[in-house]
Amino acid sequence: MDIGLVLQTDPPAQTVVDLMVRAEELGFSHGWTFDSHVLWQEPYVIYPRILERTSRLIVGPMVTNPATRDWTVIASLHATLNEMYGNRTVCGIGRGDSAVRVQGRHPTTLARLEESMHVIRELAEGRAVDLHDTTVQIPWVPAGASLPVWMAGYGPKALDLVGRAADGFILQLADPYLVEWTVKTVRSSAEAAGRDPSEITICVAAPAYAGSDLAHARDQCRWFGGMVGNHVADLVTRYGESSEAVPVELSGYIKGRAGYDYSHHGRAHNRSTGFVPDEVVDRFCLLGPPAAQLEKLAQLRELGVDQFAIYAMHDAREETVEAYGRSVIPQL
Repeated sequence: MDIGLVLQTDPPAQTVVDLMVRAEELGFSHGWTFDSHVLWQEPYVIYPRILERTSRLIVGPMVTNPATRDWTVIASLHATLNEMYGNRTVCGIGRGDSAVRVQGRHPTTLARLEESMHVIRELAEGRAVDLHDTTVQIPWVPAGASLPVWMAGYGPKALDLVGRAADGFILQLADPYLVEWTVKTVRSSAEAAGRDPSEITICVAAPAYAGSDLAHARDQCRWFGGMVGNHVADLVTRYGESSEAVPVELSGYIKGRAGYDYSHHGRAHNRSTGFVPDEVVDRFCLLGPPAAQLEKLAQLRELGVDQFAIYAMHDAREETVEAYGRSVIPQL
């Protein structure tokens, strides 16, 4: 199992770069960032600084979206970085959350997301696409260019799309029950579409907090349940509170949710997340000493997870990264 690191691009950008460099030294395989250009600094400006100071780390957004960025721009950005540094980017993509909602806009449709994934991958790998009744191709993409497109999602229709069209699946929570449910759904969809399910990379992303004070760790990571709750609320609106399409293990905890303040998105002090109970924080995140986290990571690996990506948005960010490099990655 690979271990990735997910950071918000808070200023100073140099701190983000330095921590990604340290992550590679410790054995991390991927360096991810949020892509929400109003709330944080522009990630695609920071990626080349990371790539030029590392030799094998793969970087990309977790996640971008087809609403705030033109699809051809996304393709060109990745193709440029890959030409410069050698196929070391991955495009994580979804319908959009904070990047669009902070502007008062809504996430895009799954149909538009599906079309964008095809266009981005084809263009970034040098192939022509039909776009607005015009044939478009990036002429300078070198032979052998490769851009995996990994899609994030929770609901049945999104998981079906992952199985049909994505190179990888990003699940933003680490509850083994929900991991098993989503991975089975993705793989069933892939098989129905005539694809080899094993070719879809499975990435679980969630906060990890290394330490013995569980109460404090829960408080530092409770924001994550609030972030996931934004997507779950959309599912409840679409499918209803009691639906076979969405497990109660995913939807049940948002009953006390009363809106969300995006100005504190992804922050430990987010006051919009008080409705998230300790039990959900424990299920969705990895908390405690490294030995305890290794047990849960072993569960995830048995369920087919290829990468666990740490959301490091808390007061023990550097300590957790170091603990993973010292006590977790060598065991994996």
